[in-house]
Amino acid sequence: MAFKFMYITNNPTIAIIAQKYGVDRIWIDLETLGKGERQKNINSVKSNHSIADIKKIAPVLDKSELLVRINPINNHSKKEIDAVVDAGADIIMLPMWKEIGEVRKFLEYVDGRVKTTLLLETKEAVECVDDVLAMGGFDEIHIGLNDLHLSYGLVFMFELLTNGVVEMLCDKFRRYKIQFGFGGIARLGEGMVPAEKIIMEHYRLGSTRVILSRSFCNTDLIKDLNEIEAVFKDNLYAVRRFEDQVAIKAEKDFIANKIEISDNIQNVIQYINKKRKI
Repeated sequence: MAFKFMYITNNPTIAIIAQKYGVDRIWIDLETLGKGERQKNINSVKSNHSIADIKKIAPVLDKSELLVRINPINNHSKKEIDAVVDAGADIIMLPMWKEIGEVRKFLEYVDGRVKTTLLLETKEAVECVDDVLAMGGFDEIHIGLNDLHLSYGLVFMFELLTNGVVEMLCDKFRRYKIQFGFGGIARLGEGMVPAEKIIMEHYRLGSTRVILSRSFCNTDLIKDLNEIEAVFKDNLYAVRRFEDQVAIKAEKDFIANKIEISDNIQNVIQYINKKRKI
């Protein structure tokens, strides 16, 4: 089980570098509706990508797929989806859905022209996910930990790994034999919860898709293309080698990691709560 890695960029040169070293999907992010308000108090990426970026990126990709996150379903969704398909997207992702009718409308608008993925990131989506899975018609699903933890009023996004929500959802996805992923990872040895521990949870739960987080290669901070290339080359190689090690671990190793990650996440929550009181 090897990950499909996703990386967000609208820069063709960086997309070519990412593709060269094994990023499976280049992600163009068109979502703007409601995002600023939802995430106003957290340090998250707010993109300014456009349809024009799809047209720039699509021709330079010969191995990686081009994934485009659109806006939540609205009165202009059909027009947006038509434009995204025409511009060259391989996969379209629907964010912030809350009911089966929105998913049905999304699939109707796409009409099988490209692959589809659902970004599950609201508690309402969790509540209707059984009906959505039973309906089918989409290719895969991804749990968006950032918005989902906000939807539940939680302190830390990885809290969803310890309170049973992610595990419950992954169990459902496996039963329906739907490909899925959740959240993102930093470089090995980095992150508030070390990337190695998160990767082991992905393997334990059967997840095969993961986003390379902004901190994996932050091109707002790293400007030199040679340095960017070195980051992708060295760190993707390291993750792939770690995957090889994880693939042969015993069940007891995954159980031990689950306990360790739970303790780690509780420590982070305590730290965040303490910091908020200062």
